[in-house]
Amino acid sequence: MTFKEIQDLIKLVSKSNLSEFKLTTEKVDLTIRTEAYNKGGKGTPQFVSMPPQQIAAPAQPVAAPAPPAASPAKTEAKPASDDTSNLLEVRSPIVGTFYRSSGPDKPPFKKVGDTVAIGDVVCIVEAMKLFNEIESEVAGTIVQVLVEDSSPVEYDQVLFLVDPS
Repeated sequence: MTFKEIQDLIKLVSKSNLSEFKLTTEKVDLTIRTEAYNKGGKGTPQFVSMPPQQIAAPAQPVAAPAPPAASPAKTEAKPASDDTSNLLEVRSPIVGTFYRSSGPDKPPFKKVGDTVAIGDVVCIVEAMKLFNEIESEVAGTIVQVLVEDSSPVEYDQVLFLVDPS
């Protein structure tokens, strides 16, 4: 397990309603606990245990991961002058790399102006060498794509804005 994968797990746990997350494999024994574990409230995760020989980086940076620099700006990249209160959001269900098409020479699954139905594939998010087709949970017309192709996305990050009318 790489240092980056551990950081991604910490981010995922901190954004979820979990109070504790445990991962045990042949080589790794990892436990992540949030403030909710002790206090009953949602908070930032704490690195609890992992054999030090399993990771190349020191354990302290894992306890306090750096805040993501680019993701919040992309999430907030909604049109300033348009009223977006009636728009629905298509969000990423996982952490990974966002792709608009199934290949570099293929057209995007959906683009601005396309109609999308519930269950339509709108993009792919690659996580740990697995390409996950992301299906829309809303129906309507895509009015904005909020993420650049081949860029990292966070769990629950808004990918598309959809006009339901």
